[in-house]
Amino acid sequence: MKATVYVTIKENVLDPQGTAVQGALHSMGFSEVGKVRIGKYLEVELDTNDRAEAEARLKVMCEKLLANTVVEDYRFELEG
Repeated sequence: MKATVYVTIKENVLDPQGTAVQGALHSMGFSEVGKVRIGKYLEVELDTNDRAEAEARLKVMCEKLLANTVVEDYRFELEG
């Protein structure tokens, strides 16, 4: 089973990296770009066919390692 995990900075947390990218895009002539937020995209292969087990394990993985839940949100999608 394949999982796609998206980790993003919470809306109420400042994103200096996103602000830097936004400034760089503006300086390159892309003035139409508004707010930019930076996140992480991960693909995880799971050796199980049990969807409930996969969801439970992914939740633990995200909360223990993949996301800093103090300042980041996460979501995941399962295929297979």
